[in-house]
Amino acid sequence: MQPPLVPELALLSALLGACIGSFLNVVAWRLPRQESVVRPRSHCPRCGTTLRWFENIPVLSWLLLQGRCRHCGTAIAVRYPAVELLCSGLFVAAAAAPAAVSAAGSSLPGAPAWLVVGGGWLLISLLLPMLLIDLDQLWLPEPLCRWGVVLGLVVSAVAGFSQGDAAGRQLLLWHLLAASAGLLGFETTSALAQKLLGKPALGLGDAKLAALLGAWLGLTGVGLSVMLSVFAGALFGVIGLISGRLKRGQPFPFGPFLGGAGLAVWCAGNGFWLQRFSLWLGWGAL
Repeated sequence: MQPPLVPELALLSALLGACIGSFLNVVAWRLPRQESVVRPRSHCPRCGTTLRWFENIPVLSWLLLQGRCRHCGTAIAVRYPAVELLCSGLFVAAAAAPAAVSAAGSSLPGAPAWLVVGGGWLLISLLLPMLLIDLDQLWLPEPLCRWGVVLGLVVSAVAGFSQGDAAGRQLLLWHLLAASAGLLGFETTSALAQKLLGKPALGLGDAKLAALLGAWLGLTGVGLSVMLSVFAGALFGVIGLISGRLKRGQPFPFGPFLGGAGLAVWCAGNGFWLQRFSLWLGWGAL
């Protein structure tokens, strides 16, 4: 049993997450425009003035500047501090993951706590800009998907081989199979929908995102993620139709539901969600 998250680590995780979230805002803005995420430095998109260090403090600067550029007065979208706060909260959740999953079943069984925490932070940093871009563009960037699969397999290999050669080979093979199953499962579903409905129900980016989650979470984890995302996406679609915010047949991004479900599975553990699904379906406690 892992000890619970101590306040000092929670605070450090929150601060680090907010800083990383600030950078991920830049990635989500610049990557679709094929701009460098490093140069030039952060600047106002309207007047082009480079931001000073005190104008670039996560969340706090936005509050002190009252959501406006100090130089030209242009409104700064509330999305920027919202993403920083979201990333901060997710980093805290990832730091608490070893204690949660030790009792609920991990995607990386037997992995050291530092790897679960560091891997969680890395997974958040990969997924968050992808999901923001999907919200904006209905597009999941392939380079991030590819790197996500590779890094997921590397983390899985480190987790497995830290427990011996046999465990390493088994865990790596399991996660390779999960990545393949995620990719092929979504591509097959998309092809069937294209044939039966005459239009694609899922983008190819969703298949690559499923492969990424398979590489990180294994077969059980990616299966749980798909189930959670389907339920959440269906609920969103029904509410959107009832409220009039969505029209029948109007596409909406599925990536945020799939990626968000993957993070929920990583942080809470497979066993937690297996228990929830069993109770929701009326099967009783496992």
